[in-house]
Amino acid sequence: MATFAYEGRNRLGEIRRGTLEAASEEMALARLRADQIQPTRVKKQVVGLSGVKFGSGVSEKDMVVFTRQFATMIDAGLPLVQCLDILGTQSENKKFGRTLLDVKAAVEGGATFSDALRRHPRVFDELYVNLIAAGEIGGILDTILQRLGNYIEKAMKLKRQVRGAMVYPSAILGVAIIVVVVLLSKVIPVFQQMFVEMKAGALPAPTQVVINISNGFIKYWYLFLGVTIAGTVGFVMMLRNERGRMKFDAFILKFPIIGPILRKVVVARFTRTLGTLLSAGVPILDALDIVAKTAGNKVITRAIYHARQKISEGKDMASPLAETGVFPPMVVQMIGVGEQTGAMDTMLQKIADFYEDEVDVAVAALTSLLEPIMMVFLGVVVGGLIIAMYLPIFELAGNIKAD
Repeated sequence: MATFAYEGRNRLGEIRRGTLEAASEEMALARLRADQIQPTRVKKQVVGLSGVKFGSGVSEKDMVVFTRQFATMIDAGLPLVQCLDILGTQSENKKFGRTLLDVKAAVEGGATFSDALRRHPRVFDELYVNLIAAGEIGGILDTILQRLGNYIEKAMKLKRQVRGAMVYPSAILGVAIIVVVVLLSKVIPVFQQMFVEMKAGALPAPTQVVINISNGFIKYWYLFLGVTIAGTVGFVMMLRNERGRMKFDAFILKFPIIGPILRKVVVARFTRTLGTLLSAGVPILDALDIVAKTAGNKVITRAIYHARQKISEGKDMASPLAETGVFPPMVVQMIGVGEQTGAMDTMLQKIADFYEDEVDVAVAALTSLLEPIMMVFLGVVVGGLIIAMYLPIFELAGNIKAD
């Protein structure tokens, strides 16, 4: 799928801007018309040379602080333009400050707050903008801002947990690579020269294998480097490809130990985001469209779009989610109960709370499990190389004693 930026008018004649994912421009147009938006401009977004979109320069912490402060000011009765002026002027992040002052200028020019935010999609995503729009329409902007602050904080916590679990093994792996490179390029050649001077004769098989690897690494280091770069570039290109990304996301969800944790993470994100949108009064189809884009996994995204399509045909939400086989049965059943009782948003928030707690426990268990595994890995790799180089010395010592 590609990402398309669009501009159009809804049934009330209001201008709507945003982005959506579709297989082609025709499919994007069809989806907009199905959402009762008459498009005036649809353009495929062009991705940079590396396939990576550069960041906005605004961190999640900046967004939380802004949202909390803004909610407090609005609740205190300060005018919207004055709030934006104060926050834009005093922002420590100068780039964010300029963005807020531009939003203020747009509001002063007659634009709604949500439309002014839409002018900066790299800073304010669709979730943020749509919740603000719902708050404007319902006259509960301060309440919506508080919910947004809570949502961003919980999302930050979830990301921090997953990243924290990966820091230790990544550090150990990095150290292992550096140590092995130093041993192969600097240490082992010294041992090899020593064995020649000692006339050690035929070397033990492990020692000879290590020496051969060292010689090959020193002589053909550029091939090792080239293979590493090619593998990295190939992996990135695979992730950029729709089919490749789908296969990778499906594989990672089924991967032992890590897969179940990632599934809990995406379920927590899905339910938290959808619950936040529904509690703000965003229509279910619009909410699912936004949630699909923020799912973080193509398999989950496809499942959400499947459910959205079935709901647009008049079906309930639980049945299509169950058909995908992606969401745990408990989640589907609780969503079904939420539909029947009319408390879908509350039920989704409870599911999110439960799975975020599950992620806490799973990440702690994973960290405890990875520590000994990585230490054993480092010991086997580095210790194996060192023992292989000392084997001839042990043999020579044994021969001297025998004589």
